[in-house]
Amino acid sequence: MRDNKRSCENLHPLWILLLALFFPSLSRAQSANVPVFEITPADSKIKFDVEASVAIEGKFDKWDATLTFTSTNAESATLDIKIQADSVDTGSGMKNGKLKGKDFFDVKNNPYITFKSTKIVQTGPDTFEVDGDFTIRGVTKPEKLNLILSGKGTGSGTITGTMAFDRKQYGMNSGIPFIRIANRVEVSVALQGKRISGPPVVFKQ
Repeated sequence: MRDNKRSCENLHPLWILLLALFFPSLSRAQSANVPVFEITPADSKIKFDVEASVAIEGKFDKWDATLTFTSTNAESATLDIKIQADSVDTGSGMKNGKLKGKDFFDVKNNPYITFKSTKIVQTGPDTFEVDGDFTIRGVTKPEKLNLILSGKGTGSGTITGTMAFDRKQYGMNSGIPFIRIANRVEVSVALQGKRISGPPVVFKQ
């Protein structure tokens, strides 16, 4: 028993070395076989618009988005968006404060708004339907994002699209004093991305 224990202890550093050397190279080999894209927030925008008696529209200043692939097939992509809710900017301090409060985004308890795609379907030469889990103020529901791709086949381009949701389904039942607000909220994205490694994406013809 003592000899087996000593043998395992002697092998332990070797396993650490093998893990350190082998798995990073495996990761690089895998990434070499799939497209790897980078989305640049500085050149991209995420905005929202709500029909109201006084215009309510704005953008989010802080967010991250990733587009990852498991193969070269365009429909193998996964789109994840993570927004810092307190970065909302409507151009009005009063509106910003109301949206950050507990009746709307509730940023103190729910700092992030997220969209995680579960399925991507190419519906036309440059159009896609993206099903995903949308989470705002701690409530998650399935929603659909409709996207248009420009620059297909060039290795870089812009993904633009919209998603609409009913704010009351997410617990945002209140209004803003003296402003009539519709229930429908439309979110629009314009994501600038480029392929930084791997093979080109293959699209349906």
